[in-house]
Amino acid sequence: MKPFVRSALLAVGMSVSAFTFAMGMAQAETPKDTLVMAYVIDDMISLDPAEIYEFTSSEYMANTYDRLVVINAEKPSELKFQAAESYTVSDDGKTFQFKIRPGIKFHSGNEMTAEDAAFSLIRFVKINGNPAFIMNQFGLTAENADKMIRVKDPMTLEVELDAAYAPSFFLNCLSYTSVVIDKKLAMEHASGDDMGNGWMKTNEAGSGPFSLKSYKPKESMVLETNEGYWDGVPKIKRVLIKNVTESATQQLLVQKGDVDIARNLTGDQLKAITGDKALKTVASPKATLWYMGLNVKNQYLGNKDLRQAMKYLVDYDGLQKTLFNGTGIKHQTFLPDGQLGADNETPFTFDVAKAKELLKAGGQPNGFDVTIDVTNKSEARELAASLQSSMAKAGVNLIIRLADNKTTLTKYRASEHDIYLGQWGSDYQDPHSNTDGYLNAPLAKRNQWVSEERAKAVNAARDERDGAKRAQMYMDLQKMALEESPYVILFQQVETAAVRSDVSGFIIGPTFDLNLYKYVVKN
Repeated sequence: MKPFVRSALLAVGMSVSAFTFAMGMAQAETPKDTLVMAYVIDDMISLDPAEIYEFTSSEYMANTYDRLVVINAEKPSELKFQAAESYTVSDDGKTFQFKIRPGIKFHSGNEMTAEDAAFSLIRFVKINGNPAFIMNQFGLTAENADKMIRVKDPMTLEVELDAAYAPSFFLNCLSYTSVVIDKKLAMEHASGDDMGNGWMKTNEAGSGPFSLKSYKPKESMVLETNEGYWDGVPKIKRVLIKNVTESATQQLLVQKGDVDIARNLTGDQLKAITGDKALKTVASPKATLWYMGLNVKNQYLGNKDLRQAMKYLVDYDGLQKTLFNGTGIKHQTFLPDGQLGADNETPFTFDVAKAKELLKAGGQPNGFDVTIDVTNKSEARELAASLQSSMAKAGVNLIIRLADNKTTLTKYRASEHDIYLGQWGSDYQDPHSNTDGYLNAPLAKRNQWVSEERAKAVNAARDERDGAKRAQMYMDLQKMALEESPYVILFQQVETAAVRSDVSGFIIGPTFDLNLYKYVVKN
């Protein structure tokens, strides 16, 4: 690697090729007006909000676009208005009206109107990307979106649903899906009837506190401050993000001062930097779980006893003390701690004898061979190696297949895996998000574990109006999943970043679409 070149960063155009890093060089200093991060961003598949469904691209979206409503990062149980300034609901509970906040301008200079908001929601449904199901559950489809999503007047958006839902549930869903894009700019780059999708995969049409300056997939990203941002101009002028997949390299870079923030340090590395006065840590529990998805179309993984055996072949406590020390909490149910009805029961322990009993009951007393797809970043590789070692003690041979996260996700979404090792985070702060994901769609579909009966149970819990009854329904579904599901749920993430001591204001929210750069200050 080449040394970090400060003068190049300050050059006209801010060439991303100049954004390089030092190994074994004298300590560098990042520019005072620039936040520099080392971060694994190889999960980015598209920059189009209608397709974004990955962690780092969700974070990018949060910093470059405005949404009608968002979750309050400081109080995740609350919503706050962003591009909308208010809303009303019809007497029958089926139609929502949103007043667009006046004075918001896109990065292009175009003024935001209800036409932009309607266009954005319509294309979200019509493009039918991975997150489209969030809106489909309200009866919004490609066929009816133009009719159900309407412009009432220049600054009023109207959305009609197929039934009356709790307003909080619909608004929680909108907190992820209601990104407002610049219709004029998107359509200027449209090809055929793609509504600008081809162009927006690598470009941006937002109004947020930062605009996209440059993006090189799997390499780097540069964001620049929106000097006219309606909700307060950020203190820093730009954000530079370099894809650094090795956690050890990230640790060295932040200790040397070549980057301001390292985002992917493991527990051992966080322990190693304790006492370094030049660094501090910023942490927040995430509604994100580390898990293994077992594809039941596999001849072995379709057997419930063999799946259960694997749940007893994880060294949960050993991993908690090492790799996940400071970055995760042992967790084995599909609802993260803090959500309504979350069951924090952890019945599985590292028990080889119990696992062998289950392997025998499943007809494979000597174990079996199976592949596991793993993204090529340090924490995932180390976790996979631990799983491979512990499972081998009962004869379960994990054959690790490494690739970048974009590749593993694409394969997983096509159900072409045996086992997928990765993370899943709630799309919105309601238990239906994870319940639907794990028991109905999309994770259940990816792992070929779908049933009409489970889908009905998921929707019944969603629609229950009595809070106590609803919580118990989620508890019951989690207990069923512990016994039957094709998921080995491992840890709830605690996102922890190593930050230089002269940097403040970096916000790690409860979800990745609430990680914010706007308030960063460098002293």
